Amino acid sequence: MDLQLKGLKAIVTGATKGIGLAIARTLAAEGADVAICARDADAAATTSAALIEAGSVRAIGGSIDVADGPALQAWVRDVAAQWGGLDIVVANVSALAIGNDIESWRKEFETDLLGTVNLVDAAMPFLEKSKAASIVAISSVSGREIDFAAGPYGTIKAALIHYVQGLAYQLAPKGIRANTVSPGNVYFAGGVWDWIEHNNPTLYAEALALNPTGRMAQPQEIANAVAFVASPAASFMSGSNVVVDGALTRGVQF
Repeated sequence: MDLQLKGLKAIVTGATKGIGLAIARTLAAEGADVAICARDADAAATTSAALIEAGSVRAIGGSIDVADGPALQAWVRDVAAQWGGLDIVVANVSALAIGNDIESWRKEFETDLLGTVNLVDAAMPFLEKSKAASIVAISSVSGREIDFAAGPYGTIKAALIHYVQGLAYQLAPKGIRANTVSPGNVYFAGGVWDWIEHNNPTLYAEALALNPTGRMAQPQEIANAVAFVASPAASFMSGSNVVVDGALTRGVQF
């Protein structure tokens, strides 16, 4: 299937490792120009250079903390100015804060929710001019059921789903689509489940046992879903929460 991504301009936040990196690589492989950001300036520069080297696309790497709203908005506007517009924004960054302390709540709110809101707000003038405008936010299965990450992480991920579905309804007359993708547990070297496997093997074993597939997802499996949802191939798909979890969750999603 041709995803019709060639020549489109995309931003992916938090794209130097894990799910974000896989999304950026997949969009670039499909011919989209991709701007990525991360707090680590060297990683952002290295990743963007690798995207350029891997295909005939443009790539930009920015050193941005998405919790810094003004900095994020300025960077988004700068990318759009350099490229002459934007078509796709993917809000991927998460604070991954699962503690019940106030600091965890603050981090989740400022990074996951406000980071998405600021990304969308800054991109909106350019998305309104696009013929293939698409917003995708990475939520989580923790946003639709109670699990060990209930608290700030699960609550804010649920809020993301609500926020994006509201966008879908509000922006449909403008031809702008908005969806969320909710992964289950995703394993990659240096990721949270890699850390848990080596530092809390009991929790890792319990989480692994919950999935009937007997494994966790790979980042590419999430990226494949995001690339489709973001693409013109999914032109009538908006307001959806796409669960990619290997049948981990049991609740029926109506």
